[in-house]
Amino acid sequence: MLHIGCHLSSSKGFLAMGREALSLGADTFQFFTRNPRGNRAKDLDPADAQALSDLLRREHFAPVIAHASYTMNLCGADPQARAFARETLADDLRRMEALPGQLYNFHPGSHVGQGPATGAALIAQALNAVLRPEQTTTVLLETMAGKGSEVGGRFEELRRILDQVELPDKLGICLDTCHVSDAGYDLIHDLDGVLTEFDRLIGLERLKAVHLNDSMNPPGSHKDRHARIGEGSIGLDALSRIVRHPILRALPFCLETPNDLTGYAREIALLRELAER
Repeated sequence: MLHIGCHLSSSKGFLAMGREALSLGADTFQFFTRNPRGNRAKDLDPADAQALSDLLRREHFAPVIAHASYTMNLCGADPQARAFARETLADDLRRMEALPGQLYNFHPGSHVGQGPATGAALIAQALNAVLRPEQTTTVLLETMAGKGSEVGGRFEELRRILDQVELPDKLGICLDTCHVSDAGYDLIHDLDGVLTEFDRLIGLERLKAVHLNDSMNPPGSHKDRHARIGEGSIGLDALSRIVRHPILRALPFCLETPNDLTGYAREIALLRELAER
């Protein structure tokens, strides 16, 4: 069975997101922990979080994904900004424990001229300061398109972070299809080769979720512009092979395509149909 959902607004609360996901035919979803372009987070309602946890269990959802703010940069050049990002990460992970056993995804960050090795070291330092043995949340490093000074555009860069983290069992990877294609990995013609390279450098056991997106730009463009399913350079055939692949098909897939809810429902139904062919 394909586990698939989309990005939903958290403004109406946890339980409302779960009900909205069900109405779209989804059995997972993603939401921002706070303003995606800022730092404010809504007050946590423990009763609402418990109601969602009950719904996820009752309806047999795959793990849901909380997404960090885009502004959280653990490897920037400004020490004060890094400290604030670390505090934001710690606060998000404390709040995530109200939804036990879910996933928390973040963009590794931009090294802004310090170099990818320094960037990886700073990200690992922040994770070592925040991760706790007792936490139930798995933290995901997202694969990136390699735009500018982004860390994570190559699998080797994610491996470098993992190697420096003291609690690696709390970490996983979210593979974004648009990002990986834009970074230059050939998902279209050599999906097995990409997965073999991922396994060699990181380990497929670390792959915990997939952001399923088409791309507005050609492979290797390092642009990071998402397109609707089948309307971009990756194409419907390649994306259907991804959702059917035996290594991937049990993972939670989340759409981040430029859509309204009606469009998401249409894509979810299409991908469920393709996964069964």
